[in-house]
Amino acid sequence: MTMTWQDVVALATELPAVEESTWWRSPALKVGGKGFARLRSEAEGGLVLACDPAEKEALLASGDPAFYTTPHYDGYAYILIDLDRVAPDQLRELLDDAWWLTAPAKVRRLRDREAR
Repeated sequence: MTMTWQDVVALATELPAVEESTWWRSPALKVGGKGFARLRSEAEGGLVLACDPAEKEALLASGDPAFYTTPHYDGYAYILIDLDRVAPDQLRELLDDAWWLTAPAKVRRLRDREAR
């Protein structure tokens, strides 16, 4: 199943305080005013997603063609995702992780309280 930007928005806006915005003149998602996902409309496409550096390394090492990087993103805590190849459940999990890395502490605490 091919994922679209609309699918990304639908999954991400299930998370608290997520808003659609722009980032580098591209459609983006932010939490607490900070971007965590952006559609790469300026290059070969794909989704830029905030990612723990160790997780990025593991995703790239997995050989899964859904995950890649470019020299521009080397050394940065962002993974590039091919929306035509990523599994919806995996994308949901990665969006959740990116949200957690980016969300202000008070928003994360509120989510933890609601989850109990």
